[in-house]
Amino acid sequence: MALAPYPTLSSLQSRRSPLSRPEVQVHHLEKEAPWPAFHERMSSLDLPPLTAAGLSVLQINVGRLCNQTCAHCHVDAGPDRREIMSRPTMEECLRILEESDIPTVDITGGAPELNPNFRWLVERCRELQRHVMDRCNLTVLTLPSQDGLVDFLARHQVEIVASLPCYQEETTDRQRGKGVFSRSIAALRLLNERGYGRPDSGLILNLVTNPVGTSLPPPQEALERTVRRELAQRFDITFNHLFTITNVPIGRFLEDLMDSGNYDSYMERLVQAFNPATVNGLMCRTMVSVSWDGRLFDCDFNQMLNLEIDPSAPTRLAGFDADVLARRRIITGRHCYGCTAGSGSSCGGSLA
Repeated sequence: MALAPYPTLSSLQSRRSPLSRPEVQVHHLEKEAPWPAFHERMSSLDLPPLTAAGLSVLQINVGRLCNQTCAHCHVDAGPDRREIMSRPTMEECLRILEESDIPTVDITGGAPELNPNFRWLVERCRELQRHVMDRCNLTVLTLPSQDGLVDFLARHQVEIVASLPCYQEETTDRQRGKGVFSRSIAALRLLNERGYGRPDSGLILNLVTNPVGTSLPPPQEALERTVRRELAQRFDITFNHLFTITNVPIGRFLEDLMDSGNYDSYMERLVQAFNPATVNGLMCRTMVSVSWDGRLFDCDFNQMLNLEIDPSAPTRLAGFDADVLARRRIITGRHCYGCTAGSGSSCGGSLA
């Protein structure tokens, strides 16, 4: 598949970086340090161990192939990655949906649309009357190989959760690569033209933004007002909601923190900003994340660190038991401070 990439750098895997190995990342996060382990911080505040509180989202990571190579990517995705979920594994996911009442399917990647079976999976999920979300990097919609994709997504009423680090070109391109901002704007215009983000269309377009650098996200509501104003005035673009997400110190963002000497200070910032009010709303408590090869994880971050679901619950699609998974113990690590800092961070934005 020809991709037309515009990377800022290559993947950790292609450079054979030690950090391409999940166990090396876990070692850096969990080694002896001046800040407590996440479960210790929870215990010190008399908070119970983190457990699931139901199962309302099946998040399916269909692969690590992407047309971008972003500096902050926790997945280490890129044009050189070839991990792709097969159709038989997707069929296992569909079997689970048929046998359960999980209402939402959250499809992610990489650029999930580049999986050759992406459209087939969406069609099957919609036939099962599930709400489908597509975590889209926007620029994939402008690739010649993806002709007709916007119409397909609209026809199946897929909710678009689109990444846009900033409404300013220089800031976005610095994180994602030269030309990404202009292609993202072109993609947003395509979506708006098809009705996405327009009042009463029923086609949901949500934006996701994360900081460039080592700061925490600003208050979500205030930033949404700013981004809505800027995109409307400068580009006549509309959207439904904006979600803020904290950069979690894994993958290529971890590498950048270590290379720049900012790892310790960033971890200290996350630990000091720990907010107990975010814990009940953590995304891991109501979802299961499926890897491209059919393994089960508490969230996409745990998936990238190869921290499989607690072995007392099923760890593979073949043994999926929704009732057991809905009350499992959550596997945690210091990276969890990223989701509980400040206003909190989840697939649906801030938590507090």
